[in-house]
Amino acid sequence: MFVLRCSLRRTQVKHLLDCHSSWGSSCIGVHQRMSSSSPHPVAAVCQVTATPDKEANFTACKRLVQAAKEGGASMVFLPEGFDYIGSSREETLNLSERLTGDIISRYTLLAKKLSVWLSLGGFHERGHDWEADRRIYNSHIIINEKGDIVSVYRKSHLFDVELPGRGVSLKESAFTIPGSSLIPPVQTPIGKVGLGICYDLRFPELSLALLRQGAEILTYPSAFTVATGAAHWEVLLRARAIETQCFVLAAAQVGSHHEKRSSYGHALAVDPWGVVMGDCGGENTGMALLEIDLEKLRDTQRNMPVQQHRRDTSFYYSLGGKD
Repeated sequence: MFVLRCSLRRTQVKHLLDCHSSWGSSCIGVHQRMSSSSPHPVAAVCQVTATPDKEANFTACKRLVQAAKEGGASMVFLPEGFDYIGSSREETLNLSERLTGDIISRYTLLAKKLSVWLSLGGFHERGHDWEADRRIYNSHIIINEKGDIVSVYRKSHLFDVELPGRGVSLKESAFTIPGSSLIPPVQTPIGKVGLGICYDLRFPELSLALLRQGAEILTYPSAFTVATGAAHWEVLLRARAIETQCFVLAAAQVGSHHEKRSSYGHALAVDPWGVVMGDCGGENTGMALLEIDLEKLRDTQRNMPVQQHRRDTSFYYSLGGKD
């Protein structure tokens, strides 16, 4: 493990932890802790390269969570597919577990041992009728510092996309059940966190719904493809931050998971003005540690009261109507 002093776009990012090697390599050492005099809570936004090897994935994620805690983080964000990324439909299904299974149990114990909150999304969760239909949910799980599961959001927008010429061909709905509802934002040590997953990012209706329920931080743990990430990732995250005037935190997968799939990386944190606070880059695993200053959110919303100016939802469906 080596530590970089971040030369990113906001001074709130104190440093980036960069393993600078393969996913399974050993990251050794203790990185510099965020200033203990800071009045603001710290979030860790992680970037990983999951493979079909669940044990190796857990070991590497555990190291990141431990390093984040040592760095002063009160909440750690891991990306979609943190448990594994399978190389085929059958492998993906066979490796899946229930919420009461081994992997989530190990993360609840880790959260309790370290007294840290975890955002785990998305987890390959076996569906309620698994024995009959062998279908899964893509689930975003929040675990508190006591090791309790306090919220589970199941991804509602599934990635069924064919991009000829760009090397993208995925049909998530072939084995995944869409979630039936949104989940209210969760009160955490860093603020009220609204939950999404990856492709949900493309639907502003979701972020605005979470904002109306009091969200201060929106989170989109992701495994964006290289093609779509290069074109849209930062633009979409900054747009969601600007239109809601919330912080946006997006943990990410990076690099090659197996011979069939690679991810874009660039785990990102954006402030309520739309400024990128931290970017983990497109090559290595690691994390950004960030101070979450909710007063900045309140200042932004007070100085430009967009939400007060927003019309009733019915207004935006009134095209063609008469005054």
